[in-house]
Amino acid sequence: MAVTNFSTERVFAERMDAVDPLAAFRDRFVWADESLIYLDGNSLGPLPRATQIRIAEVVGAEWGAGLVRSWSRWVDLPRQVGDLIGAHLIGAAPGQVLVSDTATVNLYKLACAALDAQPGRGVIVTDDDNFPTDRYVLQGIAAQHGCELRMIHTDMDQGLGEETLQAALDPEVALVSLSHVAYRSGALADMARITQLVHDAGALMLWDLCHSVGAVPVELDSCGADLAIGCTYKYVNAGPGAPAFLYVRGELQEQLRQPVWGWFGQSDQFQMGPRYDPVPGIERFATGTPQIIGTVAVQEGTRLLAEAGMERLREKGIALTSYLIRLADEWLAPRGFTLASPRADARRGAHVCLHHQDAWRISQALISAGVIGDYRMPDRLRLGPTPISTRFTDVWDALDRLRQLAADRSYADLPAEPSRIT
Repeated sequence: MAVTNFSTERVFAERMDAVDPLAAFRDRFVWADESLIYLDGNSLGPLPRATQIRIAEVVGAEWGAGLVRSWSRWVDLPRQVGDLIGAHLIGAAPGQVLVSDTATVNLYKLACAALDAQPGRGVIVTDDDNFPTDRYVLQGIAAQHGCELRMIHTDMDQGLGEETLQAALDPEVALVSLSHVAYRSGALADMARITQLVHDAGALMLWDLCHSVGAVPVELDSCGADLAIGCTYKYVNAGPGAPAFLYVRGELQEQLRQPVWGWFGQSDQFQMGPRYDPVPGIERFATGTPQIIGTVAVQEGTRLLAEAGMERLREKGIALTSYLIRLADEWLAPRGFTLASPRADARRGAHVCLHHQDAWRISQALISAGVIGDYRMPDRLRLGPTPISTRFTDVWDALDRLRQLAADRSYADLPAEPSRIT
């Protein structure tokens, strides 16, 4: 549903909503305040109604009535939901995806395993605009292993240049770890091309899918990716603190040994044996007891996205963000805003950043005006229309309110210092 015959009149947004094949999915979510415009699904997705019902069933019937007997249905859930994610969201055949831990812990496990599997190579490559937890984890691993973390420069607004990456690749590189969609700008990396460059250098490739899974089609198997991690509380709509997932390409699973040897990754788990002996397959990358309530939320969120279809979600995500950019060009550029995301549709995920010197105060004024986006340093207003639930009229109304407060400078008296939560 491309944005053609563009108009700044609200009736144009109404017509786009009228022909939106995903419009009915909005009613599948909880909206406690219908007047609120939510453009922050790239930080925390809204609550699906089916998840409310399912969690109540798990708590009341499975935990409440079934008690410990319910483990017979719970114990395989991380792998089952991993296969669901693989089939519908990230292009992975069965047996390669596991719901487990957090994205941070999974990154640590897979990066350590990859480094240990590449003897004689002592360099990890990432970029200086990668998500902070990724950089911190890799810094810690480099310090622990006495190896080099090679930090390459990325354009904050346009994303990683392939030439820059290629210049950093040499026979010393063991692992490259990058984000598929940049957390700040929304810049979308060419997964297939970059993975091939890394493999040509003899290194392993680890992708962070946190800002792409559920919003951008991902094809890990066909791209030849080695490893990937991702969270589920953004576009997968599984809720705050929901468990993350990891992907390990099938032929690598027996070669890699992750560093956190937990009992859920042990062969003959209930034999309680004296030595760690990892189970064959993807479940060797499990650690402790899985978070069941969160995992069923991941299951319900994935089912909803599967029903909508990733191709349709991507098409609408492009349409929403391109519409937002065109309105910003018309209304906000004269007020000191500049685009801080790729303009080309194929180079952008599902969120957009706008730069303004007063972005923090503007973001707070916008929340007071009933529009929830967020702020990212330095001086960027980040707006994330969620393809499965955001309307085109939401985008129009949000930018209309934004241009009004920018025009009257109603944000000018707000505190200039950002709070902890931005």
